[in-house]
Amino acid sequence: MNNPALRTGALIAAAAVVILLYASVFTVGQMQQALVLQFGRVRAVLNQTGTDRPGLYFKVPFIDNVVLFDKRVLDLDLPVQTLLTADRQNLEVDAFARYRIIDPLKFYQSANNILRANTLLASFTNSSLRNVLARSTRDAIVRTQRSDLMNQIQGDVNRQAKELGIEIVDLRMTRVDLPAQNSTAVYRRMTTERNREAADIRANGDQIAATIKAKADRDVTVLLSEANQTAETLRGQGDADKNRILAVAYGKDADFFSFYRSMQAYETGLKGSDTRLVISPSSDFFRYFSDPQGRTPATTGRTGADAGATGSVGR
Repeated sequence: MNNPALRTGALIAAAAVVILLYASVFTVGQMQQALVLQFGRVRAVLNQTGTDRPGLYFKVPFIDNVVLFDKRVLDLDLPVQTLLTADRQNLEVDAFARYRIIDPLKFYQSANNILRANTLLASFTNSSLRNVLARSTRDAIVRTQRSDLMNQIQGDVNRQAKELGIEIVDLRMTRVDLPAQNSTAVYRRMTTERNREAADIRANGDQIAATIKAKADRDVTVLLSEANQTAETLRGQGDADKNRILAVAYGKDADFFSFYRSMQAYETGLKGSDTRLVISPSSDFFRYFSDPQGRTPATTGRTGADAGATGSVGR
């Protein structure tokens, strides 16, 4: 009987030792910070600044309590809120914050947990957004000074967050937009303005086109007038040169010049298939037909009928 009782007692003692040993140790991870509390009083802060290494630690079993906090960067997504700017414009602002716990003792004393910390940070951020953006215009918030305004808001929130043992790593506005009803009105106004600008541009273009066309027409008229004047001048100079050359040629050989002019007259007068001439065969026009020298035959001794005869030449 004694042996089973001893074995049972030994097993109970071993189990108690294991339970006691299990309750006496705890682990702090690489990305964790820990507070060791003894009846609510902080006995130790572990892995806060990096001097305490993560690993296995001991505590007083059933007396000490260990609270773990995340050492990584935490997220806080803020709900969309409508803010009024300095130029009386309503804007819908969507923002987020990134933070980390730098003082777990102060964090435990002021916020106690992540949920309450997020609530307090959201309140700080919304208040700072309203105060800063209320002093700025819409263009400054959307375009010109957005980065400076965000740095100002982050600095303001960071000063309040330090009282919670928190450091703001980043704070940004992800979206800044007009409310839906305002967006429709702005879109219509922008469409009207763009149409008006387009009409102005078209009108200016038509005016410029008309000016260019009128100038081109005027230039064409001037050029044609100058060209016609130049052509008439050249034509007159050509005719003068022609007459001068013909006069010189006539002075050098009058007989050849007369023959040449007669050949030109034949070519011009007898051209075409329907040429009709009613003229005397003995006319001076045909003198080269009967005599290559162009001498006019004597008309003496001819009968009156022959002298008055006329000829008809047709081609």
